[in-house]
Amino acid sequence: MENFEIYNPVKAYFGLGVISNLPAEITRRGKRVLLVYGKGSIKDNGIYDAVMEQVESAGAEVFEFSGIKPNPIIEDVRAATALGKAKNVDLILAVGGGSVIDSAKVMAIAIPGEHDPWEYVKGNKKPVSGIPLLAVLTLAATGTEMNCVAVVQDNETNEKIGFRYPSMYPAVSFLDPSYTISVSADYTSFGIVDLITHALEAYFGKGDASLSDRFVFSIIREAIEYGPRLMEGLSDYDLRARIMYAASMALNNLCIYGRISGDWGVHSIGHVLSVLYDVPHGASLSIAYPAWLRLHEDKAGDRIIHLGRNLFGTHSVNDTINALEAFFRKIDSPVKLSETSYGLYDKETIIKTMTDNAVSGVHHKLSEDQYRELLELMW
Repeated sequence: MENFEIYNPVKAYFGLGVISNLPAEITRRGKRVLLVYGKGSIKDNGIYDAVMEQVESAGAEVFEFSGIKPNPIIEDVRAATALGKAKNVDLILAVGGGSVIDSAKVMAIAIPGEHDPWEYVKGNKKPVSGIPLLAVLTLAATGTEMNCVAVVQDNETNEKIGFRYPSMYPAVSFLDPSYTISVSADYTSFGIVDLITHALEAYFGKGDASLSDRFVFSIIREAIEYGPRLMEGLSDYDLRARIMYAASMALNNLCIYGRISGDWGVHSIGHVLSVLYDVPHGASLSIAYPAWLRLHEDKAGDRIIHLGRNLFGTHSVNDTINALEAFFRKIDSPVKLSETSYGLYDKETIIKTMTDNAVSGVHHKLSEDQYRELLELMW
């Protein structure tokens, strides 16, 4: 097992009505708030009013930026950063899912910074500091509420990049499962897929950490047990709470301790599909993961079998992958590109973009022939 550091500075309130703690958390950090959210669903489901009631009770001055897309783009981050600079905001309040909170993380380092936000995304410039970020979660999926990772894309260059800086940890996150009850069936399903794949990307990383493996198995078992039940009862608060808790634990560093790194090859593939064809993130992962495992049977076969024994009671690589695929189908997430209607897929464009972005995991770099084999498995 590798040496490791345990560090997660996020203060998280979990449960019904935890938004009541928002005024105190705002007050101790400033009075000028940049409120960031998506395309307006929070106004339809009442979350916006609930949040604004708390913000107003803190006596804060609010500047709003809305319209963050499900696959967030750097243009929106730039515009919101400019607004934050112009209004000299003290903190950011992000209300939404992974796209909104990830975008807000970049704003948090770019507003006090001197460079274009994309320079931080690319790693060309390092942030000196960040302003405080408060996150109100409305979708259980990415785990962004408890980590310092963000993913943003540039449609002009066909790049979708995941990156991390310690200064992007949220200061406080508010996790009220009732705020996810209005999430549609498809995005509920995609969120369940996302949390499972975060755990799997840690599991298939480099390093031997048996306790971290057991954390992975427990988190995925929660999704396997409660995910299908949630899909049949989307308004069930208790089931929403269990999935939200699992999603937060899947990517808050818990599953990576004792390893050298995770293996983020599947997420890289998903990013290609999202930036080219706007495929929802979770859907891209349920399509890519079974294919990725089949491609890696020779190199990761023992780990795949160990996974299957602990999750599905299977005893072979093929049975394990089939069981994972069957679960994704059970919660109505696609497992083949041909099952979707997100875009008119062009194989050569996908292969070129994967090659240009060096899509690979920690185990190896893929050859062009392997990219083609992978795409055929996904098709």
